Amino acid sequence: MKIAVIGGTGLIGSQVVKILNASGHEAVPHSPSTGLDLISGKGLSEALTGADVVVNLTNSPTFDEASPAFFQTTMDNLLAAADDAGVGHAVILSIVGAELVPDLVYYRAKVLQEDILKAGPVPYSIVRATQFFEFMDATMSWTSDENTVRLPATLIQPMASADVAQAVADVAVGAALQGTRNIAGPEVFSLDELGRITLAARGDQRTVVTDDTAGLFAAASGDALIAKDDAVIFKTTYREFLAR
Repeated sequence: MKIAVIGGTGLIGSQVVKILNASGHEAVPHSPSTGLDLISGKGLSEALTGADVVVNLTNSPTFDEASPAFFQTTMDNLLAAADDAGVGHAVILSIVGAELVPDLVYYRAKVLQEDILKAGPVPYSIVRATQFFEFMDATMSWTSDENTVRLPATLIQPMASADVAQAVADVAVGAALQGTRNIAGPEVFSLDELGRITLAARGDQRTVVTDDTAGLFAAASGDALIAKDDAVIFKTTYREFLAR
């Protein structure tokens, strides 16, 4: 199969391309660095010519009020071009529990992206993942100083980006789900606990202070970000990831 991977040079996209090509498919990465601009649509028709599947892993450059407009414009452009090119399957990556965190505009924007795809003309699949292990450093940096890291006790069920990429690749080469596949890691942590594990593994002497108002994930409550019973659970643990 020929598969156009939009955002194919990023953390997930580059791994998806590698997995697909190793499996005998023709996966082609597309991004601003290759001349594709999803906002203007420049290079989109060329990227989709002859493609059987398009995987859209492009992310909004910000998590703020600009994110809904980003997903509206990019999805409108992508679906119109995919329909014109006769692409038979469109795949996006979204977030487990996104609709359960309405106070986060970025999560509302991801739900909007899903809704646009569902209403569009191209057979579709949505892969919803929990938070990535690789984002823990960025998460801690938002609310840290030289002595402390402030994190909420929000429950999360994180997973390795390599497992996310494998799930996306598996869905891309299958029949369109016309629905959603949820994926998650094997363990549930509170975010502050995960921060302490991370710092200890790295010999970082800073202290984690539990602060349920700190950072992006403070807006999530209860088990909003935890996988439900229908999720595919991957095996890589956080401590295995840290040991690599």
